[in-house]
Amino acid sequence: MRHLMSEAQDRSLTAREKLSLRMHTLMCAACHHFQQQLPVLRRLSQAYTKRK
Repeated sequence: MRHLMSEAQDRSLTAREKLSLRMHTLMCAACHHFQQQLPVLRRLSQAYTKRK
């Protein structure tokens, strides 16, 4: 699921992928939290690379 969450940051997921991801994150707290942290991690990474 982590791979699919990362993919969602770069492209639109298919309806099937979205459903699969949603069902999984409803049951898996670790993945739910990871999914919530991804946008923050992305912003921090982009800010860091812009500094260099």
